[in-house]
Amino acid sequence: MSAYGEPETVATGLRFPEGPVAMADGSVLLVEIARGTLTRIAPDGHAATVAELGGGPNGLAIGPDGAAYVCNNGGFEWTEAGPLLFPGHAAHARACGSIQKVNLATGHVSTLYDSFEGEPLKGPNDIVFDAHGGFWFTDHGQVRPTGRDHGAIYHALADGSRITRQRAEMMGPNGIGLSPDGRTLYVSETMAARVWAMDIITPGVLAPPPQWAPGRFVGTPPAFRLLDSMAIEQDGRICVGTMIEGGITIFGTHGGSEFLPLPDVGITNIAFGGADLRDAFITASTSGTLIRVRWPRSGLRLAYSST
Repeated sequence: MSAYGEPETVATGLRFPEGPVAMADGSVLLVEIARGTLTRIAPDGHAATVAELGGGPNGLAIGPDGAAYVCNNGGFEWTEAGPLLFPGHAAHARACGSIQKVNLATGHVSTLYDSFEGEPLKGPNDIVFDAHGGFWFTDHGQVRPTGRDHGAIYHALADGSRITRQRAEMMGPNGIGLSPDGRTLYVSETMAARVWAMDIITPGVLAPPPQWAPGRFVGTPPAFRLLDSMAIEQDGRICVGTMIEGGITIFGTHGGSEFLPLPDVGITNIAFGGADLRDAFITASTSGTLIRVRWPRSGLRLAYSST
């Protein structure tokens, strides 16, 4: 008998949802990439638009001021395959990604960052705040007819005053998370299906990488699967949304993994909520569904959250 609960449908009819954040009132904030919105899902499954973001809102986190911070990849072209929705090439020839800030009370949207040292952000994807009030985010890059962008990892301040690039030329970095002690940054690469660990030497600064790798290798699935965004458990396990064979891959910090299969080829994100942080909210993105699974262990409480 599985230690994981049966998946329950929370909401349907969403347009490629990602970035779930469990809120104290029982609702879940998420982005709908294909609709270009920040959306709130009520406990009864009702969806309401919080803000129109445009482009391709991809990742979401709550900051120290209670605002929502959004990674916007700039937008995709989309393919409908029966009831399923799939992202494809970038919607625009030029890079136009950004980090947006949303006032949850008013819905007002502002842009914090859209470039680094004059170079446009290509495809910001996922975000996590540290305990010092700054945030880490991945720039996944985009796929265009001319080729695939390199990706990167950035650290930035929530007031819009500073952004630094901490890793360059990565192979599609996607999910990002922090260890329970805040000393290690975890990043997943999508197409390569690898999870990396990187030491944080001071707030917002990564230790230099080893040769030929961006960090310490954590793991990869045993079959052809693609890795998306992640959440960390209280004990340090790394839970990663997994596509092709849809589910959640749970990596141990010292090797080994297990796989929880779920009913969608595009399982992209996981977030923990509830009073005991054992309600796992998971985006089944290609079918436009938010599901909930009762988890056997507690998730890690985020630095700034409403749970």
